[in-house]
Amino acid sequence: MEYTLLIVGFISFVISFLVPYLTLPRLIRKLKAIGMTGKDINKPDKQEVAEMGGLAVVIGLCGGILVFTGIITYVNEIFEISLIDITDGKNLTLIFASLSTILVIAIIGILDDLFDLRHSVKAVIPIFASFPLVAIASVGSPVINIPFIGEINFGILYALILVPVAITACSNMTNMLAGVNGVEAGMGITMSLSLAVIALFIGTPESFIAFILLISLGGALLGFLKYNWFPAKVFPGDVGNLTIGAVIATAVIIGNFESYGVIVMLPFIIDFFIKAKNGLPRTAKFGEGKYIDGKLYPYSKPKGFLQFIVYLSKGISEKNLTLTFIGIELIFCIIAILIFFIPNLHNL
Repeated sequence: MEYTLLIVGFISFVISFLVPYLTLPRLIRKLKAIGMTGKDINKPDKQEVAEMGGLAVVIGLCGGILVFTGIITYVNEIFEISLIDITDGKNLTLIFASLSTILVIAIIGILDDLFDLRHSVKAVIPIFASFPLVAIASVGSPVINIPFIGEINFGILYALILVPVAITACSNMTNMLAGVNGVEAGMGITMSLSLAVIALFIGTPESFIAFILLISLGGALLGFLKYNWFPAKVFPGDVGNLTIGAVIATAVIIGNFESYGVIVMLPFIIDFFIKAKNGLPRTAKFGEGKYIDGKLYPYSKPKGFLQFIVYLSKGISEKNLTLTFIGIELIFCIIAILIFFIPNLHNL
């Protein structure tokens, strides 16, 4: 393991954490001043809370990635320490193609926050965000190693079909399982840091780049969580929620560990199928349950994974609902880590 890379990763994590942590108080005031707010629908008073706080997450994420790129690019010249061959054109291209895809998704999120795009539009336009990755012939690998099944070579279909589908699906699904204080950021932190561990131990230049994407996302979300935890002072908005999925998908694609990305995304996949069965309702209009004496109680029929847990619990506080989903996500992340490490113990 490159311990010097861990140091650079830690620096990226700190930078990405500090940006939202320090800037959000002022950003929250600005967002409220211009009327960029949304109702906290799971509270009795439905108070107005600042929206689009995910802007700070995106800026923090970019800061972490760019600091990593700057340090790695010049570390050989300044300290004569070899980390990864980041000066290789392929690796620099991967970084900036990844950043381009993530930023295009973030712009789509901003447009959605401002203009409330239709489901059909949001389901299609993220495909265009994947073009920077599709354009790189070397991105990822057409051979995917599926646990317990083996390797499958998708050939040209990998770049032309699987990459756009992955970017579109992941960004939309992380935007759908949302609406409870802290759940998006909490689950995003759990996913990103767990996958970062896998990326680090894979040990390729591409997986190291994926590691930095994930560690920067984790840091940015951790800085954001202070203001998004119950009772939330700011919501991530679609710009934040879409970006979480975009980073996860981009990282596992370039690092070539897609199967582990699918495992950690399973709570979001479950949520999608529950909502698809119910006609993809816009739950933000009516909340996750009826608020009575500090708890959310179920509607007659759950229309999403969050509501399903409310239904099973027969009454749960919003904070405990968030902790339940972070716990569910943690279980799937542990499963992914175990599936990766058990067959690879002899290589560590």
